[in-house]
Amino acid sequence: MPVQKICTIAEAVRLNEFAYALTLDVGEEMAAQTSCGQFVHIKCGESRLLRRPISICDWGKSTLRVVFEVRGEGTRWLSQRKTGDALDVLGPLGHGFDVSAKKLLVVGGGIGVPPMLGAAKAAAALGAEVHAALGFRDQGHRMLTEAFAECCRSMSVISDDGSTGRKGFVTELVEEFLTAQPCVSGDCASCSGKLVPPVVLACGPKAMLKAVAGVCAAHGVDCQVSLEERMGCGVGACLVCACDMADGHRKHVCKDGPVFNAKEVDWND
Repeated sequence: MPVQKICTIAEAVRLNEFAYALTLDVGEEMAAQTSCGQFVHIKCGESRLLRRPISICDWGKSTLRVVFEVRGEGTRWLSQRKTGDALDVLGPLGHGFDVSAKKLLVVGGGIGVPPMLGAAKAAAALGAEVHAALGFRDQGHRMLTEAFAECCRSMSVISDDGSTGRKGFVTELVEEFLTAQPCVSGDCASCSGKLVPPVVLACGPKAMLKAVAGVCAAHGVDCQVSLEERMGCGVGACLVCACDMADGHRKHVCKDGPVFNAKEVDWND
């Protein structure tokens, strides 16, 4: 069950010109319920009725860390909080990633990078072989790569302008990674069907997720995507974050997601 409580900011760090990280002392009850891919709903000042959903980057025994960029007045207010300040936090919310596979590729684009760190750490803790493909707008937006390097077998970085990593889009890294994987069909003597294919986990802009889902489908690889939609309540009551599914039904990102199997999503919505 989600917990609503007043939490103290244990650490406030500016990661780059655009991104901020807050480590929240949430207590053992909330931290114990947390899994990678979930989010918290934070009240951003008394004058703002709606909370702001922020993905959980990672967590400890009694803390959660969230990373965000300023996108409006609410996140601007949040970026001005300091160590020792108190925040009204509701969470953890939503359904996260399944990291039980033996081999995973975590894919993050822009502000979709932070929640993939939690997924990478959780999978590595379970003994999985984890690889990371990270895309940024430019060098100024790069963040958390040192932490990914610590828990991943390999990490590749790409950027829109080539100022960090090479120039291009993160989907190129996904295509290259999957193309380089050994045969898993069982039709050749070299593998005999015993090799385990990777699972791809992705978070980022919807256009990026659509492209990643397409690459995975072409390679016959399972893909989980974390969707982002505007939210009101965060618990499925207001219906603001409804999204169309491939079977014609509608689901709610806050309650049924934010993580979905890529095959579930209507990418033409």
